[in-house]
Amino acid sequence: MANLINLEAVSKSYGVKPLLSEVSLGVAEGERIGVVGLNGGGKTTLLEVLSGVAEPDSGRVSRVRDLRMAVVTQRTELPEGTVRDAVLAHYAADHEWAADARVRSIVDGLGLTALGLESSTENLSGGERRRVALAAALVGELDLIVLDEPTNHLDVEGVRWLADHLLARRASVVVVTHDRWFLDTVCGRTWEVVGGNVEQYEGGYADWVFARAERARLAATMEEKRRNLARKELAWLQRGAKARTSKPRYRIEAAEALISDVPAPRDSVELLTFARRRLGKTVLELEDVTLRAGDKPVLDDVTWRIGPGDRIGLVGVNGSGKTTLLKLLAGEAEPGSGRRIEGKTVRLAHLSQELEGLPGQLRVLEAVEEIAGRVVLGKQEMSASQLAERLGFPAARQWTPVEDLSGGERRRLQLARLLMAEPNVLLLDEPTNDLDIDTLQQLEDLLDSWPGTLVVVSHDRYLVERVCDAVYALLGDGRITHLPGGIDEYLDRRSRSQQAAPAPQRKESAPSGKPSAAEHRTAMKELGRLERRLDVLTKREGELHEQLAANATNPDKLVDLNAELKSVLTEKDDVEARWLETSELVE
Repeated sequence: MANLINLEAVSKSYGVKPLLSEVSLGVAEGERIGVVGLNGGGKTTLLEVLSGVAEPDSGRVSRVRDLRMAVVTQRTELPEGTVRDAVLAHYAADHEWAADARVRSIVDGLGLTALGLESSTENLSGGERRRVALAAALVGELDLIVLDEPTNHLDVEGVRWLADHLLARRASVVVVTHDRWFLDTVCGRTWEVVGGNVEQYEGGYADWVFARAERARLAATMEEKRRNLARKELAWLQRGAKARTSKPRYRIEAAEALISDVPAPRDSVELLTFARRRLGKTVLELEDVTLRAGDKPVLDDVTWRIGPGDRIGLVGVNGSGKTTLLKLLAGEAEPGSGRRIEGKTVRLAHLSQELEGLPGQLRVLEAVEEIAGRVVLGKQEMSASQLAERLGFPAARQWTPVEDLSGGERRRLQLARLLMAEPNVLLLDEPTNDLDIDTLQQLEDLLDSWPGTLVVVSHDRYLVERVCDAVYALLGDGRITHLPGGIDEYLDRRSRSQQAAPAPQRKESAPSGKPSAAEHRTAMKELGRLERRLDVLTKREGELHEQLAANATNPDKLVDLNAELKSVLTEKDDVEARWLETSELVE
């Protein structure tokens, strides 16, 4: 197969830091390549040089003539106008794009129908802008698709839709992502950007782990802790998820020898016994609870008991109420009726999605040691410095002021401070946001040996399958549904419900289900009011983000701004939920 793009001895630096050094590689027709590496290691730079967004400092980039390429990076900007203008501008009328099943699938699969094609791009949130940019890139006929973190802001269903869409296309794909299930499903080749070089491997994430573990076994100078971590990850892949890897590409005998003396990643019986000693019989219980997120019902007279040592993954579509339920479990929200019961021995830690409560005046190590000097996690005892290093803060970085950290580093510092408090109940809301794969492996290794009760909300199905023993879902019926078949069962249920949903609309003999003319007018007025309120809230959200950036060195101001932003986002979620309910009346 001919190469669409070739890089020859390409180098690129920003400041004094070389990100690419004499890199030579190519993208062939039909290849699907996943790009991995540490945050700040040069993955985005590689994509931008590859696609022509940035020029190399030296070397040559050549592309075939008339290459049809779409690029969505974290710096992609949307044109002013509506969502329709950004995505469907080259279609003269709606019937043209509506007649194309592929374009309809993109518009629906990325949630643009629910978002509203007439919505202004200036009023969209960051996640909505990313989805619109992704849709605008995918609607064209393409030879090459270049994507940087496309699964951010997508739920589990959205990630699967995108994977299926890319697999169905003939175009080549180069994608940076930390979603390991997505890498395994979509990519047949992996590039690892490390130390200015690009190491190339056959296969997706599982194959990359096999190759890296084998390389660690053969390289006598490899760090001991990196080798042990790779071996443990390999043991989990080999024993618990054999279908993930194309093992014939590697020497199976060597892989088996590599993990022969590695214990199972998690001894569930031992951890459960330890958890019961620490927690007793009662941990967290909801009795006859009714819960709403704004005007949207989440739970309706539900009883749910979470016991010692339970490791639960909680899934559901965006807006289904997962975060609200987690806040109820944490005692940060009150139910409409019923009661929440917490065991007397519970020491609870809640990782929310908001970056708040970090002491900006301290340095990283000081912020960790502010909680404790040493921590025991299962059988592991670590100092504050050792835990910080496990979560991506090498010794030199531990003396960086907290106020100078990036969003991803602040997220890792939040995790370190939570774990230093030695909780026995952990509630984690999207813990993988902004974490690179190496840090994710370290986090999963810590959670593997953590003897307590765990509830995780995450769109990263790999993490859920790795660290959780049970999966529960919010399916919009006011219940918490246990899914013995895990995330695959959840996706199957969602698919069946979506296929069944349009059926009642085709029953023209049942006009009694349609709203009256007066109800329709009232609903239209309410839609207009809600849309105006959304515009106000979206504008205020943008202003608050700008003020947060401007006041990065003022801790007191940051606390006030964070509180207001949290309030705005909560109200925005409520208004969006009411808009969706009202829009169903006018369809």
